[in-house]
Amino acid sequence: MADIEQTGYRWETEYEKTWEALVEDESGSLQASVSDIVHRAKRRQFLDKMGNIRLGMMRHLFVIIDMSSAMADQDLKPSRIITTLKLLEHYVEEYFDQNPISQLGIMVTRNKRAEKITELGGNPRRHVTALQSLASKPCQGELSLQNSLELALQTLRHMPGHASREILMIVGSLTSCDPGDIHSTIKILAENNVRCSVIGLSAEIRVCKKICQATSGQYNVILDESHFKDLLNQHVTPPPATANTESSLIKMGFPHHALRSGKNTEERASMCMCHLDSKGSQGFGSSGYFCPQCKSKYCELPIECKACGLTLVSAPHLARSYHHLFPPEPFKELLTSDIMTDKAVCCFACQVQILDPQVYQCERCQQLFCLDCDLFTHETLHSCPGCSGMRSLQQIPRLAVS
Repeated sequence: MADIEQTGYRWETEYEKTWEALVEDESGSLQASVSDIVHRAKRRQFLDKMGNIRLGMMRHLFVIIDMSSAMADQDLKPSRIITTLKLLEHYVEEYFDQNPISQLGIMVTRNKRAEKITELGGNPRRHVTALQSLASKPCQGELSLQNSLELALQTLRHMPGHASREILMIVGSLTSCDPGDIHSTIKILAENNVRCSVIGLSAEIRVCKKICQATSGQYNVILDESHFKDLLNQHVTPPPATANTESSLIKMGFPHHALRSGKNTEERASMCMCHLDSKGSQGFGSSGYFCPQCKSKYCELPIECKACGLTLVSAPHLARSYHHLFPPEPFKELLTSDIMTDKAVCCFACQVQILDPQVYQCERCQQLFCLDCDLFTHETLHSCPGCSGMRSLQQIPRLAVS
């Protein structure tokens, strides 16, 4: 226990009088004041993230879900597992919206074993369908941290060096049944640059904290369902790249969704490469994405061609990944009373009068924004509405592709 952080506990430090910031409105409600505190905390959070940080743009992430008997508890309504699966459906959609050229896979652990539900892939519908099917399966036995990590490592260790290798574990149990020394597994994860993060549903566990510290991951324990959702959203944006991450040029292909030409429909129908090992007629048809290098067919993008190794993406996928590299600059905070104008101060984006004492100004286009639009611009839109409306300030990303 000698390596525990010597930061002290909350009750050993000076308490914060957070109630002094709460002010009643005209109707006697505190909701407006509480919402303002939450919004400003979110703004401080994204300001802390911003900076000249190298990001891991191509992510390979395994989400490991604890399905032990502890996940049947009802401290989250209707149960831990149902709440987890519901929030993960939203997380998968957000993950691929913000990381369109990345891949994700799903695993579960129960009865001291680990099972891979979906392979690494870029189709969110397939992962959401798999999550929905897990709702009908029972939660049994104990989880095994070591078996889960080693099963994920078998795939992640073969990923290219320039890609970000990540594991996100949702843990509800306070115990783990492992077949060997988990510290050796942790050491191998760190050597292979696999970042492990854990979201706990019960309490802080020493071994989970050790895993996250050794692999530069994040370890958090939820307070309630809304806090659970916020913690998941923290893993949507690309993490900072490690010092050992390789830098290399990546050759990419941009296939078009096309139909095979032929007089007979049966002659032009074929099986796609991503469903060769599947049973049934899934993946068999005449349409698909054809690799421009070897003409292999695939039914989804992005994917790495199994025949020639070419990374296949679409141009919109690459363009949507661009905003993580060059986010809009943080707006300057001003006092509404200091703005010299005879008219009411209105937000440029939502056109609503700003009643708060603070207003936020883009230093490039000089437009004024309210707090809500400031957060929306930096967290969702990723471009300033004022700068986008001025041709002289528009920045068009130029991507060199061949």
